[in-house]
Amino acid sequence: MDKTLGIYIHIPFCASKCGYCDFYSLAGCDRLMPKYQDALVEHIRESYPAFKSRYIDTVYFGGGTPSFYGADRLIELWDELRASGCVLKDCEVTLEANPDSTVYRELAKLRREGFNRLSMGVQSANNDLLKLIGRRHNWKQCEVAMSTAREAGFDNVSVDLIYGLPSQTRSDWADTLMRVIELRPEHISCYGLTLEPGTPMYEKYNGSQILPGDDEQADMYLYAVETLEHYGYRQYEISNFAIPGYESRHNMRYWRLQDYIGFGAGAHSCVDGARYSYIRDADMYIVGVLRDLDIVDEYSAISDVERGSEYIMLGMRTVMGIEKDEYAQHYRADFAPIEKALRVFEKKGWTVCSDGRWHFTAQGFLLSNLLIGALLEAQSGSRVKVNPWMRDAFEAEEKTTLPKSDEEVFRERYEKRRK
Repeated sequence: MDKTLGIYIHIPFCASKCGYCDFYSLAGCDRLMPKYQDALVEHIRESYPAFKSRYIDTVYFGGGTPSFYGADRLIELWDELRASGCVLKDCEVTLEANPDSTVYRELAKLRREGFNRLSMGVQSANNDLLKLIGRRHNWKQCEVAMSTAREAGFDNVSVDLIYGLPSQTRSDWADTLMRVIELRPEHISCYGLTLEPGTPMYEKYNGSQILPGDDEQADMYLYAVETLEHYGYRQYEISNFAIPGYESRHNMRYWRLQDYIGFGAGAHSCVDGARYSYIRDADMYIVGVLRDLDIVDEYSAISDVERGSEYIMLGMRTVMGIEKDEYAQHYRADFAPIEKALRVFEKKGWTVCSDGRWHFTAQGFLLSNLLIGALLEAQSGSRVKVNPWMRDAFEAEEKTTLPKSDEEVFRERYEKRRK
């Protein structure tokens, strides 16, 4: 059993809600903060037995906007975790923050108490785009926030960016990247815009011609990979880039299938072979914790088959990729069908194998959802061979159709011209 444990604490409160956000977050609900804090403190204390024989090496305060919650409350929660006697001295402690709620006095206090990593939601350097997506800050505030973080003692800062925004051009995206690189954060995350049902931006822009198309988004992504690599940011996951040594240790837990426990409304946990989440309702979470009622929303035991699939899905998100012996540790099945598919991808320029580990290329990352689906089908096919009774059901499934490589497209066009 892995002796380390990650902790995630969900702070759902925001000053306002962004147009694209579908995370569980609350705007205009400051009145709930004191009681929510009481519930979190109680929940952490009663969970001490779950920490037993473990060492907490990462803590992540996510949201919502944790920096809006207040340093004193955050430090109280951190103190409760340390009181368990399980927190390692070199624990990575991350705080999500927005530029408009980044205050020197608060950050300096947090840094003195052991918070050592800041994740800042910048999203864009274009003020018009920031306003369009509902962000409260402008680019000048981002520059000031970075300077404030440095002055407060943070030497590990991450910046979140979004590409594929409405009306965004490649030039806009290039300008944002260069302005952020000039700030020299240690870590940069680049996420393609996804319109989620139920959000204001989904209602307004879904299917709209104002959104960059797939090819334009792909071009922005590949430009980011190339540019960030040039300036010393190594890609270690589909959307994440870091100066070597500054990769997010907490997020790596998720991708490596390591255990973590979540606290707060809507928080997820994966520990000791089980996965569960809490209700996405702050009022019900508060009442449930303080009155000892059931607050679990979903619970499931993780089978070996699921572990094998998760190993493929999460491992192939990273540049570390997957490896035959590791796969066997999670799921006792033949790796050969998966490797066969990976070799097909290799010929198309989508995967590479280094020292026995398979991972996607930049072009492969663009098709990752499709390619991972094909790998899971290859895994299912290997199970069919072991379990003949599954064969009919498997063969009836709709199979993934892979896109053609550039070479295949060129060859087809050439043959057509010859005819």
